[in-house]
Amino acid sequence: MRKNRTAPQHTEFSMLVLDDDELMTLTLQSYFQASGYRVDIENDPYAAIRRIRDGNYDILLLDFLMTPICGDQVVEEIRQFNQDLFIILLTGHKSMAPPIKTIRELDIQGYYEKSDRFDQLELLVESCGKSIRQMDVIRSYQSGLRSMLEAMPLLYSLRNFNEIAAAIVERLNCLANCREGFVYVDSTRFTADGAPIMSEERFLCFDSKEGPPMKEEDLLSHMRTLEGVPFHQQGYLATAPLLDEGGQVTGFLGVRFDKPLKDYQLQLLELYARQTAAALDNAALHFLLNRKNQELTSAYDKLRDSYLEIVSAMRLIVDAKDIYTRGHSDRVSYYAHRIAMAMGRDEEFCRRVRVAGLFHDIGKIGIADDILLSRERLTPEQFQVIMEHPQNGHEILSAISLFRDILPAVRNHHERYSGRGYPDGLTQESIPEEARIIAVADAFDAMTSDRHYRPKLKLEKAMEELENGRGTQFDPEIARIFLELLKDYPAMEAELAWTHLPRGSASDSIDI
Repeated sequence: MRKNRTAPQHTEFSMLVLDDDELMTLTLQSYFQASGYRVDIENDPYAAIRRIRDGNYDILLLDFLMTPICGDQVVEEIRQFNQDLFIILLTGHKSMAPPIKTIRELDIQGYYEKSDRFDQLELLVESCGKSIRQMDVIRSYQSGLRSMLEAMPLLYSLRNFNEIAAAIVERLNCLANCREGFVYVDSTRFTADGAPIMSEERFLCFDSKEGPPMKEEDLLSHMRTLEGVPFHQQGYLATAPLLDEGGQVTGFLGVRFDKPLKDYQLQLLELYARQTAAALDNAALHFLLNRKNQELTSAYDKLRDSYLEIVSAMRLIVDAKDIYTRGHSDRVSYYAHRIAMAMGRDEEFCRRVRVAGLFHDIGKIGIADDILLSRERLTPEQFQVIMEHPQNGHEILSAISLFRDILPAVRNHHERYSGRGYPDGLTQESIPEEARIIAVADAFDAMTSDRHYRPKLKLEKAMEELENGRGTQFDPEIARIFLELLKDYPAMEAELAWTHLPRGSASDSIDI
């Protein structure tokens, strides 16, 4: 047993222990319940599979040598319907453990050689717990970014300040998972020629049966405390300032909660406040446009100010979707941009190719993880779902006018020069040139990156595949130009290392 163990603490994790030795399961249950885990036990492998299918377990401890089936067979069955379960294999002796290749293929987090001491096993379980918490943070951050992305078209389409505030609060409650969200705006800060542009001097929008979060004088006083800070947290209230284009505080978002917010929730609140402020500024500018048409340029400038924020949020969603392909969109964007420059295209064309490369796979957001992250050969029905991602990306980006010039490239980057691609079956020059460029860059990075289902190809083999695909899969001239660029591939890799994310792997972490 582990010496000098601390007092048992309740943890949020549930565990199933599977072993055909009843004494072993009872011993492990007693040990880990004392550490605060919720522990169930099972001695029948088939019954354990059913319990995992029907239940909600975080960690599985199971014996390797069992009857009627061994532990690796149990894991193989489980991985067909559950990819998230953390699994530790127990063995009577290290020599009895399955090969390391099998452990990797079945995504087993580790194995433990049985003894009368559980120190190492407890450390393995604690490590699983830390990984589960990290993945929960990643998923929550991803969900928050997606929620924010979905809100942007609505916020930018509304012109009435009170309608915008109501939409902001509705999304804020989902984003922060809070007891109450509210937005306060000092309308006197929005002026034209020194005069307010709205009839209401100030307005507060909240959704709570508890009444207003603060008195009028306290709201104004709190605004002054937000000068120069990204957010403020005191007790069970967190607030983030709304800044106009001059950096002046015009109001703030607030959330009341039952327990302190985590760091990633505060970061989401800060980012959402910047987007909210941009939406409010956008509404104010459109209000002015009705009276002064000459302010049109200023309105578009404000939209451009939020462009990079949207770019960053959307790219993070794509990368967080699959940790194994982290950085893929950045590299495709880089290769495509290099190709466009080598073709002598103008600056606007090259910019369009670079941005389209970043977002070419944005449509995969809507694809279920059990298909996108499958380690098995896809069925025809599953592959049909995968083939829908170009249209999905087209639909997502079409909601934002700033991205409309890249829609053809996103939609048609899986077309083939021979006409056997998708979704529209276009051929040769009828395929947009930006899409033909991205098709080459995308295929090369896919071939030279590790994936769930196969290791990466060597550079020489990938170049051979590009050559073989000229005139059938790829535009022959674009493929030729890229093959010329690849002759200096070490320099390209060095530049990527300085300016882009590294190639993803199972051990990569995502910084929040």
